[in-house]
Amino acid sequence: MTGFEIVGASAADMELLRAWADEEGWNPGDGDRFAFAVADPEGFLVGRLDGEPVACISAVRYGAGFGFIGFYIARPAFRGRGYGIRLWNAGMQRLDGGLVGLDGVVEQQDNYRKSGFRSAWNNVRHEGVPQDLPGGAAAADGVAIVDAATLPFPQLAAYDSRFFPERRDAFLSAWTGLPGRTALAAVRDGRVEGLGVIRPCSSASRIGPLYAATPQVAAALLRRLAEHAPGGEVAVDVPDANPAATALVAGLGLTPTFEAARMYTGAAPELDLAGLYGVTSLELG
Repeated sequence: MTGFEIVGASAADMELLRAWADEEGWNPGDGDRFAFAVADPEGFLVGRLDGEPVACISAVRYGAGFGFIGFYIARPAFRGRGYGIRLWNAGMQRLDGGLVGLDGVVEQQDNYRKSGFRSAWNNVRHEGVPQDLPGGAAAADGVAIVDAATLPFPQLAAYDSRFFPERRDAFLSAWTGLPGRTALAAVRDGRVEGLGVIRPCSSASRIGPLYAATPQVAAALLRRLAEHAPGGEVAVDVPDANPAATALVAGLGLTPTFEAARMYTGAAPELDLAGLYGVTSLELG
């Protein structure tokens, strides 16, 4: 592999990674790379062949005990030549010693199992324009839908920690506050009972995360968020470990279009799956 080297991603590389992910049909958010860089500035690796970027991977650390693999892409013309596995090994080495998660596309899941990953659930992307639910989609009595920025950030961060294995305050602050996106919270008697973020993408606007105490709260958040999508078309990655979430998006008329398995190198972390209606990102968890 003369001429091949693995280096940290530059700002220009981060834009290139987004374009590659778009070509793979992943529909990443327009500004996701800015929040990704905040999560772990050294967590994005690029493989260069004679100076040309040909492959990439993210290996992002969250705290001391958890990491997430994403953006694992080799350019089509350079596949099958060993560059991807070199990057894979570098990424896994960076996260050595902790629990590692990823969202694996169907065609790669057997390879991930050979590397020690085990499936925990499937994240199924549902897309479309949300329709009216029978009986309406109002939140439960006493629940207000508010701009998440009006709440104390520590309150939002503590709520997010119920659905993710490690605190990720810097990432969450960027993810909810980047220009062009909308973050809404459901509040009852001063308590957060739901959170949702919508962001512009190349095609359907992506909603993630989507957390809620009840299906009614989740539906109210999703419908309000969809008001900020061009044409009302949204996409949300729904964990099938929460049957209420799957039933909700089906009832809203959203259609399954894409599937990836959430996989871990060890026992799946204990999360509030009953309140998880849409994961934040297939790239960073």
